[in-house]
Amino acid sequence: MADTGEDDGTRTGNRVDIDGDATGPVIAGNYNVVVDAQHGSTVTVLMDGRRPRPRRRDRIRLLPRRQGTPLGRDADLAAIAAALHAGESVQLWGPPGVGKSALLRYAARTLDAGGDGVVFLDAARREPEDLAQDIFEACHSTGGYAPSRGELPRLMEGVEATVYVDNADYTAEQLRTVMDAAPDALFVFAGREEVLQGTDGRAHRVEGVTRDAAAELLTRELGGPGDPDLVTALWEAAAGTPLLLLRAAAVARLDPAAGLPRPGAVRELLHPLFDRLDEPSLRALHLLGTFRDAELDPEHIGALSGTPDAAALCAGLAGLGLAEETELGYRVADGVVAALRERQGLRPYALERLCGYFADWAARPETPAAQVAGHARALEVLAELAEQSGRADLAVRVVRAASPALARSLRFGVWGRLLDQGLPAAQRAGDRQAEAYFTHERGVRAVLTGNRVLAAVLLAEAGILWRQLGDTQGADAAANAQQYVPQEPGAGAGSPDGPGEVNAPEGGGSDVGSSSTDPTPLQDPTAGTVPGTPAPEPALTPETGASMPTDPGPTAPDMPTVPSDPGVPVASDPVSASGAATSGGGMPVDPGPPLGSASLPPGAADLGGAVVTGSAPVAGVSAAVATALKVAAVIAALTIAVVAVQQSQDGSESRSATPVSGSTTMDAGFGDPTPEREPEPEPEPTGLAGVWWSSEGGGIEFVEAGAGRYTARARDVCGDTITAEFSGGGDTYSATAPAYDMSSGSCGEVLGQVRTTITIGEDGDTASVTREMASTVREGVTCYTCTPFTLTRAS
Repeated sequence: MADTGEDDGTRTGNRVDIDGDATGPVIAGNYNVVVDAQHGSTVTVLMDGRRPRPRRRDRIRLLPRRQGTPLGRDADLAAIAAALHAGESVQLWGPPGVGKSALLRYAARTLDAGGDGVVFLDAARREPEDLAQDIFEACHSTGGYAPSRGELPRLMEGVEATVYVDNADYTAEQLRTVMDAAPDALFVFAGREEVLQGTDGRAHRVEGVTRDAAAELLTRELGGPGDPDLVTALWEAAAGTPLLLLRAAAVARLDPAAGLPRPGAVRELLHPLFDRLDEPSLRALHLLGTFRDAELDPEHIGALSGTPDAAALCAGLAGLGLAEETELGYRVADGVVAALRERQGLRPYALERLCGYFADWAARPETPAAQVAGHARALEVLAELAEQSGRADLAVRVVRAASPALARSLRFGVWGRLLDQGLPAAQRAGDRQAEAYFTHERGVRAVLTGNRVLAAVLLAEAGILWRQLGDTQGADAAANAQQYVPQEPGAGAGSPDGPGEVNAPEGGGSDVGSSSTDPTPLQDPTAGTVPGTPAPEPALTPETGASMPTDPGPTAPDMPTVPSDPGVPVASDPVSASGAATSGGGMPVDPGPPLGSASLPPGAADLGGAVVTGSAPVAGVSAAVATALKVAAVIAALTIAVVAVQQSQDGSESRSATPVSGSTTMDAGFGDPTPEREPEPEPEPTGLAGVWWSSEGGGIEFVEAGAGRYTARARDVCGDTITAEFSGGGDTYSATAPAYDMSSGSCGEVLGQVRTTITIGEDGDTASVTREMASTVREGVTCYTCTPFTLTRAS
């Protein structure tokens, strides 16, 4: 893997050559990951001396593209320079179109860099963690290495660079995450809202330009001075906003006979500009509008819009105030998407063609992983459009093709976003192989990011799915990855419950994972063993999650085999907010001929244009809730411990409610019963009492508690042991339990209540299970796992 960025500031990206099955190794923290596009990635812990040794660049210089000098910004530049001279970070803030990006780019190229150099980055639709990796790679020759969040500040210690970040529309906490990644650097952010305050740095508001600067801008664009009175009126109507003034000049330039527009129309100039565009320009702009806020390389714009010189055409659109030039290519300017959506007569781009083009491009061996990561927002938009058009199969195709490259790009934030789209799409499309793959990769990603609960649950489910498909290679990879699930933070090293020793990186110093505050604690399961010998596979105890050796015992011959970790913490049934909000959607697309499996499933709800169905967590944005929620419902009825029916040595029968084989989520089908011998016959049970097999995998034992009540023990996603109690009468029993916000990877606020209802059939040996949100604390929380399934009484 090549270095990202050269010392002279060029941007080469992380070029990765992919062989026929798209496999390749990356190193994240203390883990070596072999990315596999077919059977799921494998994880191992690095042995001593194998960790890369990042080398700090002698010259840090990652500059933005050159541009013209912004007019009337002397005072703003002086304010930035004063803050940096005082050793303070600064945030430029103001509304869209006011000129923040132009000012930031000019400052990055002209102000005294000082220290070790300059880094310029675009944070649009980027997770703070991915941006931190960008900074690391700009300052080091990394050898394809992503340090953990705890190790990164140590590697960046002493790097006194000035980092300019455009489109940094983050919260104050997220800004601190970025700044903490480079503790000795100074930052200049640009965003829409003022969030940087107090000890974090200064906030500087960017306002419209002065009248003189506005007159100079119009003179430059028109090739001569305009009517002073009209210029003044336009400046006042536009509040000095450069983007609006640029559009006013563009209207006059494209139609000299009409001249400058009336001041009252200065904010309504998009449609007049559209009317003056030629067909190739309008088609290219429509393509950019289809991808909403995503940026596209001119190569793709030309190929899809049929434009021979797409770079020159897009530069012309930027000169009209319709497009915005980025480090990667171009995206539409503020307000253009909404105006294009109102325009009639535009022929939609064929969705099948767009998805096929980008899926093929992302899967090519010669496509750099960094380029795929740079287009991740475009791929995300495509997947959303496919889902909204009832073509979940196309969404699966795009995400499946891009996932290996996103993993190798070491941008785990955007990789996670795409995987969160791919999994429910695969379930809606009925693509079981893709479902297993996405579940597996989400589990591997959770290992790399230190999310122990999700890692354990997802890898256990992936193992079951692979085995159901007969893919032993995928099942083995999932089982192997489970032994590297991060341990509970704060556990004592060297104790049975602790992470054990960790390898020290070359060059001295302790490895990440030794601190309980490190969110990605790493362990070396080979510590204390003879080099070259296989390490024992640790498992998590049912009650504490501590690492301990275990013998899972033989599996039932007629049930799917499961990973050999009998104590993975119990998962919960996930629910989520809506997968997409269409109010800010892209341009219309032609979904192409429908497939048989692409129509909305029976009973699927339509919320904000997204199909609300499936049985896995979905990351997205609700039309009612502005932020994405990854929600997991701790539903007692759906986190019932898998039953292990065992025989004692003297032949007597006993039952144990100990969780086995990983997860015990009835919805996800984790875990399978593992009897040592066939149980002795017993009297036929009545009601719910007894052991039942789920159609989605796993077993449940209900114990009669009297008065129409039945209980079953479980461990929820928070790690607590709970008792699910179903009550009712006749053939129908139900239980209700809370749903917790899991966006942080651990239990958060309660978002509602989910009711599970079991209805026993006339034969007494089968039952149907339904789930629904009984109540929510806010609008927009939707259960994505409320799909029906069946239970069959064990004979």
